[in-house]
Formats: sequence, structure tokens, C-alpha cells
Amino acid sequence: MPPTTTRAAAAPPASGPAPDAGGRRLPRTLHPVAWWIWALALATAVSRTNNPLLLSLVLAVLGYVITVRRTEAPWARGFKYYLYLALTVVAIRVLFRAVFATGITPRDHFLFALPHIPTPDWYAGIRLGGPVSLEALLSAATDGLRLACMLCCIGAANTLANPKRALRILPGALYELGVAVTVSLSVAPQLVQSVQRVHRAKRLRAGPAKGLRALRGIIVPVLEDALERSLRLAAAMDSRGYGRAGTATRRSRRATGALMLLGMCGLCAGAYGLLDATAPKLLGLPAMGAGALLCFAGLRLGGHRITRTTYRPDPWRFAEWAVAGCGVLSAVLLFANVGFNAAELNPSIHPLSWPTLPLVPAAAILLAGAAGFLAPPPAAPARPAIPAQRTEEPT
Repeated sequence: MPPTTTRAAAAPPASGPAPDAGGRRLPRTLHPVAWWIWALALATAVSRTNNPLLLSLVLAVLGYVITVRRTEAPWARGFKYYLYLALTVVAIRVLFRAVFATGITPRDHFLFALPHIPTPDWYAGIRLGGPVSLEALLSAATDGLRLACMLCCIGAANTLANPKRALRILPGALYELGVAVTVSLSVAPQLVQSVQRVHRAKRLRAGPAKGLRALRGIIVPVLEDALERSLRLAAAMDSRGYGRAGTATRRSRRATGALMLLGMCGLCAGAYGLLDATAPKLLGLPAMGAGALLCFAGLRLGGHRITRTTYRPDPWRFAEWAVAGCGVLSAVLLFANVGFNAAELNPSIHPLSWPTLPLVPAAAILLAGAAGFLAPPPAAPARPAIPAQRTEEPT
């Protein structure tokens, strides 16, 4: 009797994404613009203060949101490199403040003195070397920490948002510019992914792990991979007609350019009028409103010559409004100066004392951290199907 062949039951296909804790929300990708609004609003709030306690709280909020809401995409793994860049910024700021000495006062705490290097007459006003005080280094460190927090906010947006999906919502007139910006924003995540891939390959081949030889063995393959990727991208963009004028006439192109130029001039004049209290009133909101209308007209006119289709547009739901709103509200609370003393945002180091933590700004920054649970959980990567197993039964 010939052996009978049976086929084991294949595993059922993976069902849809599992709901969040409690079965309330299904995993999905948040709209990328919501993440960018949240990150830029938090960076705006950071620009308002140099209190190291508040800046450390901002870094903690960024770390929490990224930990609970990042995806498994390649660009979602590069936030630690933004942290390295932030530490480098702080170190460079402190080093420059120590080298380019500004002198000390009798009330300062003297730390050490660097050798003084005389400068020529045309370089007057700049001192190289000299005494360095604790107050000078702390001031440089807090300024560098503020800039580092801004960089981390941009890094959080690049980590959480998909740059390719953000390209879909741009108006037609800005599509080509948006492609260029998207390519530039994706350079850093792609380089990170390429470095990690080359490093893993070198470890498997038991190559040198340290020294100049190891660095050369990583840089050359990464540059080669970047060149090949650039050539593939150029070929793909050319095959899709990127940069071609299409059916646009010279008259429409000139009208679009004139409207955009006048609109940008109006926006610049309006911003100047709002910032300068002595400027005429017409240079304030009226100029900004007229500039915004001209820019909108230019975008509408330029968008008529470009036809694009969108497959499955990203929805804008309550979660997007909540994430963007908590970031904007955090910035508004820090700029409103309501319920706290504005001096607490920028504590003085003369005399040297421990900074205080104002409650309202701290609550505003924690409010931005609410995006960690207001945003839906990220979609899990697709699991490969289990292949069917073939078994034979004996006769």
C-alpha cells in the first residue's frame, strides 16, 4: 500500500492588527504633519527658556514619546544619533566659550587659565585664552543645551513621521520642492541604516573593529552605497517626469513666480511690523494677510498645471488634532507668561544658585508628552506566513 501523503494545516493568515490595551484603538500610522506640528511647537517652546531643569524635562518627554510610538521603519532608529549630535553641540559650545575668553569678574568662581595668545590689531575684540570661570562654562552649557533640545525635537519628527507620506499633502505647485526636501530629510536615516548594515557585515567577517582601518572599511562602502542610491533615485525621478514643465505656458509661470515673490515680501514685511513696535500699523497684520493671500493665489495657479493622484490618503482624525494641539498648547503656555514669573524661564547665574522648576512651564512640557498616549499605537510589521509542512504516514 503506497504511503499516504498528508499536508498539515497551514497556519491561518495573520489577522488584522490587534487593538491597543483594553481593545479601544487599532494600531495605525499617525498623520506625519501632526508629528511635525507637535515637534516644531515643542522646539518653539524650547526657544523660550534656558532653564536646565525644563530642558532636561523636554528631553525626557521626547524620549518617552519616541519609545512608545516609533515604528520599525529604518528612519525610526536614528534618534540616538541626534542625541550624539546634541552632545557634540553642547561640547563645542563650552569649548568655544573657554577658548574665546570673555574675562571674569571678581564675583566669578575661577576654575583655570588657558595660555593667552596675542592677536593682531585687525582681530581686536577677540581674546584667545585667558582665565575661565565656572559661570562662563555654565552659561555656555545652558545655551548649548537649548540648541541641543531643538535639534532633538527635529530628530523626533524625523523619527516618528514618514517623510514620504508627508509628500502627499503638499500642493501641486510645491510638489517638486517637496520631493527635494523629502530626499534631503531622508539622507540622514539612510546613512544611519547603511552604516549599521556595513558594520554588521564587518562583524560577520571578523574584520578590524577599531582604528583607522575599521573606519576606512566603513566609509568606503557607505559612500559607494550612497552613490548607487543617488543614481537609482535620479533614474526613477527622470522616468516619472520630475522637473518637466508640462503644459504650463510662459505667461502662467511668470504669473505664479510674481505672485509668490510678492506674497513672500508681504509676509516678511508683516513679520517685521509685528516684531518692531515703532513700525507703521500697515506693516503688521495687514501686510501679513495680503502676503498670505498672494502666496495662496500663487500656489493655486501653479497647482493647476500639475496633476497628481493620491492612493489611500492619510486620514486626519481626533488623534491628529490631539497630538498637534498638545504641542501647540505647550508653546502657547510658555509664551503667555501667565501663572509664573518670566525670570524663572531664564535663571541668572549671577549669583550662582540652583535653578527653580516653575510649575506652569513644567506642566506645559508634560502636556506635550501626552502625545505618547493620545497617538494611536504604531502598526506592527507584517509577519511572514508559516509555510505548510509535508508529512508522510507509514504504510
